[in-house]
Amino acid sequence: MGKDSELFVGLDASKLKISVAVAEGERSGEIRFFGDISGEPASVASMVGKLAKRGAKLHFCYEAGPTGYDLYRQILELGHHCEVVAPSLIPKLAGDRVKANRRDAVSLARLHRAGKLTAVWVPDQTALPPENWIALS
Repeated sequence: MGKDSELFVGLDASKLKISVAVAEGERSGEIRFFGDISGEPASVASMVGKLAKRGAKLHFCYEAGPTGYDLYRQILELGHHCEVVAPSLIPKLAGDRVKANRRDAVSLARLHRAGKLTAVWVPDQTALPPENWIALS
């Protein structure tokens, strides 16, 4: 894989583990499950390093959720592109309601490669934490 190639990486993130899937940049390129890793920053850095060794440009994405934006910020600090996507805007087949980390990661990688995901705005670290928010009533 050369410098001109791209990999689209779908991450199904939870507090304890992250399921990782990779889609090669070509339209008919292979999509495969890479594996599960710990949610620890060291495990994420190791996974990113392994994928980066291939020389391809990396594009990461994961669903916005309770895990926050630390994963997003870590991937950016490692020098790669990352998007946090809106869960309610992810295209799903009718009746597809079963939650499976592996399948969700593969789906995210495929949809990210196809450009069918909607990114959300990620606040910077200087934004006020929720305990400082003022409730509007």
